[in-house]
Amino acid sequence: MADLAYPPVIFTVKSFWKYLGLRFDFQGQEHLPHKGKSGGAVLAINHIGYLDFALAGTAALPMKRYIRFMAKKEIFDHKIAGPLMRGMHHISVDRSAGSSALAAALRALRSGEIIGIFPEGTISRSFEIAELKSGAVRLAQGAGVPVIPVAVWGSQRIVTKKRKPDFGRNKFPISVAFGEPIFIPKGADIPAEEAKLKVVMNELLHQVQSNYPDAPAGQWWAPARLGGTAPTLEQVERERLEHLKELEEKKENGDGK
Repeated sequence: MADLAYPPVIFTVKSFWKYLGLRFDFQGQEHLPHKGKSGGAVLAINHIGYLDFALAGTAALPMKRYIRFMAKKEIFDHKIAGPLMRGMHHISVDRSAGSSALAAALRALRSGEIIGIFPEGTISRSFEIAELKSGAVRLAQGAGVPVIPVAVWGSQRIVTKKRKPDFGRNKFPISVAFGEPIFIPKGADIPAEEAKLKVVMNELLHQVQSNYPDAPAGQWWAPARLGGTAPTLEQVERERLEHLKELEEKKENGDGK
């Protein structure tokens, strides 16, 4: 497929990274299939910030590969972002009709494309890996391609959920590591394979965190496990349930829309 939109977007993104003064540590790109090799792959990426997709995509460039990300339909509906997303052949996900996105992703994988997925479904405010949805495993099994775990770290310091963005020239260290490919056998139990993937993603993330140059203790951008002040997975889940309860109460009282 023609990639007329991707090169100028890459140039713009690289210019933005240069402006921010980011320091990159990219590892494991050799696990990605090189351009020209047959077969696609599914990237299962942890999600800690709004720029994770661009950083993972940048890390894959030395292998001369473009990642086609699966993203929510609302981004494609945006008057500026939408045409760019379609021009880069990313895949729109309508949560009310997910089968079309699944079919499009399978076609892309079978044609040798690399599909990027955030299996947690949303940004993890704990900066730990939350429960995974089964999309990455199902796609890999259905297309007969490997899942490649990816750990991104440091992006939350630029812009993430419920924090003011920091677009100053702060020279944050950014780490992206690609793990070894995982092949999902035909007929394998999806929940079991999903659990295995989560273990591997956790191990890779912990490895990246242990090599990160900035000390995490007392920092808002670090998980409680490392001495940071980010909420734990359990705290985030309690907040989510409380929010849902409040919405339900407002609806019952006639205050909700």
